[in-house]
Amino acid sequence: MAARIRRVKACLNGQRDPAEHPAVPVTPAQLAVAAAGAVAAGAEAVHVHPRGGDGRQSLRAHDVGAAVAAIRGVIPRVPVGVTTGLWVTGDPVMRRDEVAEWADLAPEQRPDFASLNLSEAGWPELMAMLDEMGVGVEAGVWSVRDAELAAGSGAADWLRILVEVSGTPAAEATIRADEILARLGAVGVTAPIVLHGEGESCWPLVAHAGLLGLATRIGLEDVLTGPRGEAVDDNAELVRLALVEWTVAPSG
Repeated sequence: MAARIRRVKACLNGQRDPAEHPAVPVTPAQLAVAAAGAVAAGAEAVHVHPRGGDGRQSLRAHDVGAAVAAIRGVIPRVPVGVTTGLWVTGDPVMRRDEVAEWADLAPEQRPDFASLNLSEAGWPELMAMLDEMGVGVEAGVWSVRDAELAAGSGAADWLRILVEVSGTPAAEATIRADEILARLGAVGVTAPIVLHGEGESCWPLVAHAGLLGLATRIGLEDVLTGPRGEAVDDNAELVRLALVEWTVAPSG
């Protein structure tokens, strides 16, 4: 399932722990509830970081399959994606071996797409492996250099380009994003773009994405408060707020 995201994708948990926010979902059942709520609020796809029985992030086939199947059980027609973040295993070879086992998952357990950060070692091999499995690949582009890599091998096969700005003050977020977007255009990358940030840069880039007509991403992975620093109940509330920020052009 490779439906285009036109407005918002929900990122439900990331590396977060429930100690950071009580609504961070960890178990497959919690992820399913959070996914259903986010989609009801307007999300067009969901991205999750599956966990093992110890609560830690996992790329093992059993854990990925359990998370995906639980989510599909409540939103069967919505694309479900997962991380391949190198930090999960800490080793490119271990990551490759664990992702390779996804090929043995039943169709209802296999993700529709996976994000692959181009700043991480081993991404070309992993991209080819995921493509062979029929799993769409989103390129995680965090810098101008990553934008150039996205134009290299397999550029025509990207499902989406995730332009992510993190560790940047809010006032500089759109400048950084525009530099990356300009480079993507210059090197001829034509895949659909999802523009988003983390922390301080999150909400400015939700609004900037709307202004540019690009899709965005929101969820407790990226931010724990609303656009004016207000407390939020859960991922569904963040999706609702993001749709407002994405739709209403900034004043001034």
